[in-house]
Order: sequence, then C-alpha cells, then structure tokens
Amino acid sequence: MKQKPKPRIALLREKAGLTQLELSRLVGVTESTIQNWESGRTGTDHIERIIRFCKALNCQVEDLIEYMSESPKEPEAPPSSLSEIHHLLGTGEPVATTSNDAEVASTSHVKSS
Repeated sequence: MKQKPKPRIALLREKAGLTQLELSRLVGVTESTIQNWESGRTGTDHIERIIRFCKALNCQVEDLIEYMSESPKEPEAPPSSLSEIHHLLGTGEPVATTSNDAEVASTSHVKSS
C-alpha cells in the first residue's frame, strides 16, 4: 500500500520565518490555500507531478518554465498638438479657422429679425 505523502511546506515555511499569511502573499494564493497545502488536504498531487517531471527530464523545477524579459517599453511622448491627436485617433485634421471664420460660424446660427 502506497503511503500518502506528508507535505513539508509548514516545516520549510517556519524555517524561513514566515507566517501562513506572509507565504500566501509571496506565492499569490489565499491563506486558506496554504493551510490546505500544509495539512495535505490539497496540492500534494500537483507537487508530486512536478517532481516526476523533474526526474523524467533530469532538471530542476526552475528549468520547467522560461521567464521572458519584461523590460518596460519606453513611454511614448504624449501628442503635442491637436493635429497629432486627430492623427492618432484617425479622425483627420480639422480645418484651421481664423477669428473672422469663427465669428461668422457663431452668428450664422442666429436668426435675423
């Protein structure tokens, strides 16, 4: 009969001087997930599979995942003019108006008596 594996997570966590809450935040899971893993209620089957992967491939856990560089892109300069904004939005450049054109446009909507 195969023995059920007993997780060593609690032992290793305590050795690292971490609480369950601290470990959960570092790992990105809830505190109750850590509790379940430590008690062996859940999670041990996944750990065993990872161990089998490593043994079969003769590698370390870290070797199973390739981390891509996440170098931040240079932020683009904000548009410096209204025409650049229209170009970015694909709405075309507005026609430039003079002060006379603006006055005509604003008075053309007014009915004459």
